Amino acid sequence: MPAPIEWFLSLLLTNPICVRLIQGGSTRSRHLYLRSGYLAILIASLLLALLGPAASLRELAQRGASAFTIVAFGQVLLICLLTPVFMAGAIAQEANPRTWDILLTTPLNSMQIVLGNLFGRLFFILALLFSSLPLFLFIQSFGGVPGESIVSSYLVAGCSALVVAAVAVTLSVTRTAGRRAVFAFYVSVVVYLFLTWLIDNRLRTPVSVGSLASATTIMTPLNPFLALESLLLSNSYVPAEADGGGSAISRWWLGSPVSAFAWSSILLSVLLIAYSTLRLRVIGAKTGQVPWHRALLRLGGSEGDGRPPRVPGHNPIAWRETSSRTLSLAGVIGRWGFIAVGALATLASLWIFHVGAMTIMDLRVTLLAIVAAEITIVVLAAVNMSATAVSREREDGTLDLILTTPIQPGPYISGKLRGLIQYLLPMLVVPVVCMLIAWIYALARPEATMATVSVGTTSKAVPLLNWGAVLGMSLLMPAFVAFTVMVGLQWSIRSKGTIGSVVAAVMVVFTVTGVIGLCGIASGNGIPFLGSAVSAISPFNLVGAAFLPESTISQTVLEGDAGGLSMLIGAVVAATLYGFIVFGMHASMKRSFMMTVRRLAGTR
Repeated sequence: MPAPIEWFLSLLLTNPICVRLIQGGSTRSRHLYLRSGYLAILIASLLLALLGPAASLRELAQRGASAFTIVAFGQVLLICLLTPVFMAGAIAQEANPRTWDILLTTPLNSMQIVLGNLFGRLFFILALLFSSLPLFLFIQSFGGVPGESIVSSYLVAGCSALVVAAVAVTLSVTRTAGRRAVFAFYVSVVVYLFLTWLIDNRLRTPVSVGSLASATTIMTPLNPFLALESLLLSNSYVPAEADGGGSAISRWWLGSPVSAFAWSSILLSVLLIAYSTLRLRVIGAKTGQVPWHRALLRLGGSEGDGRPPRVPGHNPIAWRETSSRTLSLAGVIGRWGFIAVGALATLASLWIFHVGAMTIMDLRVTLLAIVAAEITIVVLAAVNMSATAVSREREDGTLDLILTTPIQPGPYISGKLRGLIQYLLPMLVVPVVCMLIAWIYALARPEATMATVSVGTTSKAVPLLNWGAVLGMSLLMPAFVAFTVMVGLQWSIRSKGTIGSVVAAVMVVFTVTGVIGLCGIASGNGIPFLGSAVSAISPFNLVGAAFLPESTISQTVLEGDAGGLSMLIGAVVAATLYGFIVFGMHASMKRSFMMTVRRLAGTR
């Protein structure tokens, strides 16, 4: 075989790292379940979008086009959620530097190591994309969906996965991240998507005077959902026309957002791969030194005693779970930085509205995005920490030492729950505080914060926020976070490793939240008062009903109420139900704990 061809094949097709990752991952049942769940969600979304009375061929084509839009957005959403999960293994490898030490002694060159880690894990994401191709071809048979739109939607999803995977491999090979950074990496993806969407929403301007359609902004090619919106919803989100003004790059950036997103993603990925290749063999571990930033925050060395000893309290597991996480610089900055950014974002939005630079409708949407992003980050933090709380101890052998102590399964599990809730308490208060700030502002300026909305054929005046939503959120958030922590602990006990437990817990929590959300929206728009109470079962539905009641609890708004009392009652009932669920899960996990731990003993 010619040398150039053999060299090219050794980078990908015959790359030992790539072959090992694909062969090992293909035999795991977890990947089968993920692919099956991925297709099941897309198929269910398609069927729900196509349900309806018998229609003509034209109406069927319109319904097929709407179904394609829903499935395409759902596919990009699932890819953005699953890519960090699949790439978490690459980031976590930094926790064991000996893996890289062994790789650097092999005949593999730097490019083979980087590309092997990248495409060996990216293969599973691409397999998910190709597995949904028959579904899109089935949608096209209804008509109304051009083949170019299908190809473009796949291009957006594939480029999104590529750039996220490249960032993950860069963090891995440069050893700038570890297992604790898996959550930070996941949250960064979510925050980036929320932030770019929010900035784009503020920059949008109508195409013409009196038009309901808006033109693309500079943020459109930076977010896969915005690029996809300009492709599939071009009636309301129109690519800017090339009118001859500005440079050729700006006209291309605004006029072809899908192309701009694809090429910018590919270019960024190539730059990250090149940087990782050059940096791979100059990695040096600095041991025996305390970095200046850890010394400034009095955290001590990363491997030594960070703080003076403390009294562990009645449950040493709860104390250990809380205090051990405060020794991490990323944990300190992430937790308090999240609190500061959340409060400042809310205050900045209210100030912009106060000076007249934002309408009341824009303020409601902005506050909804801010609080929803905060809730998402808190839930992801709870799932990630709880899903690794036990499996991490199993991997490093700590669990074997704990089981030799007099601690019983009941106090061990309750200690994990209590410690994680105590650690997350400042974070889960942030959405409540932000809503409280908005409610106080609405009380101070009731005339300016009243919005006139259209519900059907009727116009109603609704406040910016009502007291029932704020009080209900303060009761619902701790209970819902406790439920997510118990789900993560359950999978952490049952899984062999941290990656598997995180993947399973994230899928369960998002599936439950999605089902509850759909039920809440359907009942909220169909049943007055009772539907408003049902919307308070999930914090995501509750914040949506609080800021946009005309879209989520329309029947209650038609009755002349913003749903304050009914949402509070629903939140009280939901918090009670979550409490009973947590108690039942604790009792079940306590009974099966020893049997499960013994069955998985020695698997690391």
